[in-house]
Amino acid sequence: MNNRLTMALAAMISVIASAAQVLPGVEVLAARGFAPIKGKRVALVTNPTGVDRRLRSTVDILHSAPDVSLVALLAPEHGVRGNITAGARVAIETDAATGVKVHSLYGRTRKPTAEMLREADVLVYDIQDLGCRSYTFVSTLGLCMEACAEQGKEMVVLDRPNPLGGERVEGAMLDSDCRSFVSQYNIPYIYGLTPGELALYLNASEFGGRVRLTVVPMEGWKRRMTYADTGLPWVLPSPHVPTPQTAMFYPATGILGELDYASVGVGYTMPFRLICTDWADADELARRLNALKLVSINFRPVHIKPYYGFGNGRDLHGVEIYINDPHTPADLTLLQFYAMQELAAMHPAKAAFGQQLSSSRLQMFDRVCGSKKIRQEFSRRHMVADILPLWKNDFREQSRQYRLY
Repeated sequence: MNNRLTMALAAMISVIASAAQVLPGVEVLAARGFAPIKGKRVALVTNPTGVDRRLRSTVDILHSAPDVSLVALLAPEHGVRGNITAGARVAIETDAATGVKVHSLYGRTRKPTAEMLREADVLVYDIQDLGCRSYTFVSTLGLCMEACAEQGKEMVVLDRPNPLGGERVEGAMLDSDCRSFVSQYNIPYIYGLTPGELALYLNASEFGGRVRLTVVPMEGWKRRMTYADTGLPWVLPSPHVPTPQTAMFYPATGILGELDYASVGVGYTMPFRLICTDWADADELARRLNALKLVSINFRPVHIKPYYGFGNGRDLHGVEIYINDPHTPADLTLLQFYAMQELAAMHPAKAAFGQQLSSSRLQMFDRVCGSKKIRQEFSRRHMVADILPLWKNDFREQSRQYRLY
């Protein structure tokens, strides 16, 4: 018994030690003596997720780095220090800790201007994203690359994990008429690349290799790792993604959340983990979804009253999603469509898109999906089978040559 316990503890310690070996790009940069930016004037685009394993901000690390001059900070959605709420415009200000001027990339200007980069030799990017095309940091990355190509600036990407791992690829490619800040580039909804790998891909596919790009890779990261496997501390990249587990649920319900049709848990204590309405039979919906036998996915009936947002103050009924094994190949993005499929079968008169929905909501749904064809095909019979041909892609092969791990 003692021998078995010893072996079990040894195995656990081995797993923990292995996970703890993942170093984000910012730490690799420091370990290499800041070589790619040494002796240069640096503009940094980052937010609170730009930290090392001891939670020191990349802002502070570069500000105190020897022979590195931090001359500008560029703020994406939520701001450099995370003091801006979701959707609010970021104002021009001065960072209190460093005295460096902060320029906004979330407002009227989303691409760095010549004035923002005037004093810089190199633009450094360090942001943790969610591995989903609709998450606006993907667009910020690409627009920064575009600005560097236009202005002849170098760009350095400090790599970070893809919280969904590096093997999961799901969703439609982008149609040109759905291009927007939530779908800026022709990649699938889940693209299976790290920020550094995505930058390499975009440099080739979007910018013709014109960006003088350096990617500082992580150490110890493997493609099969979810964020929980890395041993790295999680800093919420936006208010409704408080844990790395939430990052797994974001692609499972976030597209549905663009419609005023059902609550996905935003406004309650489980953002992106729920699908609830005020007219659904929670027990029947859970039964029907579980009967689909989706790989490593289970549903339980829930009854909630949101504190804000969709369904605020109303009794809503539906399901909570359980992801039993995040490493399985089950399509996360299709879970919301399966829920809409079963809700339509239970209540045909209340089927998604059959009700009165604002044109702005429908437009946002299409943009996030990346194609109007998804809504058009699904609306015919409300069957997931009808959108599967559109939801598949060969991006895994297209992007394979840009993998660093």
